[in-house]
This record gives sequence, structure tokens and C-alpha cells, in this order.
Amino acid sequence: MERLWTPRRRAYLDADANRSAEECFLCAAAAAEDDKGHLILWRGSNVFALLNLYPYNSGHLMVAPYLHTGDLARLDRDVAAELMHATQRSVDALQRAYQPDAFNIGMNLGKPAGAGVPDHLHMHVVPRWNGDTNFMPVTAETKVLPETLDQTYDRLAPHFES
Repeated sequence: MERLWTPRRRAYLDADANRSAEECFLCAAAAAEDDKGHLILWRGSNVFALLNLYPYNSGHLMVAPYLHTGDLARLDRDVAAELMHATQRSVDALQRAYQPDAFNIGMNLGKPAGAGVPDHLHMHVVPRWNGDTNFMPVTAETKVLPETLDQTYDRLAPHFES
């Protein structure tokens, strides 16, 4: 059997296992001043868009409110509206940068639903291409990506500029 090693993923697994309830990578990214260093593509009044550090596909990004909350039902109407507008903006930027065939867009609300950060809402926007699911993720639970996060950032960031 062939093996494809993905040591970068180990840091995520270790961090997830050791993360305290007070730590939130989304809050840390939002508070940082180095947008490129934290892979932040765009900042709005209430929400921001950033690349997923462990993407399913190139261009996989997330849109999150600055507010640390996991309660979608009680999210302020203006924040919810900007969250959706930023998701639309993200789809448009991804279409121009990558020309994907489709998208997966959604949230995992709560740990049982698969939320890795259940206390901070975030919308996933994943570009999809015909045939992008093959034997690697299905049998090996490994995704092969054609570019680094820095390359993805540089390719996508200009499409978020006004």
C-alpha cells in the first residue's frame, strides 16, 4: 500500500485535542493586524473572510462574525445579513479566481453536527469541480491540493478588493 504523508495535519489534530475552551482561532485572527499572515481575505463591519487552514479544496474559505458566538438563532439581524452578503462576495471571488463547477456552502452548528469551533459561528465556502472527489479522500482520508495556502491567498485576495 502507498502512503501519502500529511504532517501539517498533525498540528491541527494536536491543537484540537489540547485547545482550551477560552482559545478561539477565529477571534485571534480577527484581532490580529497581519491579515495575510492570518489568511484574512476581506474585512467588513461585522464579519470577515479567511482561508481555511486545512482546506478540503483550494480556495476553501470561511466567513465569520467578529462576535464570538455559536448561537445563529440570536445573531443580530445586521450581522446575519452581512454574513450572507460576505458569503455571496466569497462565491463571486472564487468564481472569478477559480471557475469551479459548483460550491458547498454551510455551517456546522454544535459539536455533534461536526463543528470544530462550536462557540464561534462560521460559514464554509468550498469550491467544487467535477471529479474532485476521487480515491484519495474516500479510501485514504487524504486530500491532495495543487497549491499552497500562500498561493491560494495571492490568487484569491485581489478578487476581494472593491
